Amino acid sequence: MPERIIERRSFAKLPTIVDVPNLLEVQVQSFEEFLQANKSADKREPAGLQAVFESIFPIADIHNLYSLEFVNYTVGRPKYTIDECRERGATYSAPLRSTLRLIAREKPEKGKDEAQPKIKDVIEQQVYLGDLPMMTEQGTFVINGSERVIVSQLHRSPGVFFDETVHPNGKRLFTSRIIPYRGSWVEFSMDINDIMYVHIDRRRKLPVTVLLRALGFSSDLDVLNLF
Repeated sequence: MPERIIERRSFAKLPTIVDVPNLLEVQVQSFEEFLQANKSADKREPAGLQAVFESIFPIADIHNLYSLEFVNYTVGRPKYTIDECRERGATYSAPLRSTLRLIAREKPEKGKDEAQPKIKDVIEQQVYLGDLPMMTEQGTFVINGSERVIVSQLHRSPGVFFDETVHPNGKRLFTSRIIPYRGSWVEFSMDINDIMYVHIDRRRKLPVTVLLRALGFSSDLDVLNLF
C-alpha cells in the first residue's frame, strides 16, 4: 500500500510589516538615567540619584560649626552574577558608596558675631551606604533569588480635588481629597444623612468633628462657628 503523502505548508516566513520596538527600552533607559553610573561625577545631571543627594546635602548643625557636604557617589560591581543570585537566593545588587566632606569651623569668641566662622578642619572620606538592587537586561530585578518586575503606574498630582456622585435614591453626594506632595492623604465625604466624615490615608472613616477637635476646636460652639 503506497504511503500517503502529507503536504505541509509553513507560514513562518512572512514579510515584516512593522518594526517591533524594544518594549523594555522605557524601563531600562529610565533606570540608567536614574543611576547615571556610566557618567563621570562632574558630568552627571541633577536627576535621579544625583538629585536625591543634592536635595539632602549639605547638612549643618544649628550653630553652623559643622557641615556635611556631598561630593560624589560611585556604584561598584555586583558580587554575584544573575544566575548565582538565583541559585544562592541572593539579591542582584551593587555596593553604593558616597564621598562626603565634613567641614569643622571654629567657634566664635564671646562678643564677636561672625557670619561665617573660620574653617578649622576638613575631612573627606568615602562612605559605604548599602547595596543597590541592579536591573537586568530584561528590565527585571532579582530579589532574594526571585525575579521581580516593577509595574509602572500613574501618580496622582498633588492638590485639592472635588467629586460628585449620585446615590440610588437620587441624592447628590460630594467628596473632596487633599493630596500632598509628601504625607498622608485626607479625604472628606458625606453620607445620605448629610453627615461629614474624614478618611486619613484611605483608612476607616471618622466623624469630621474628631479631626476638628484634634486641631484645637475643643467645644461644640467652636465647631459650630466654623459652619
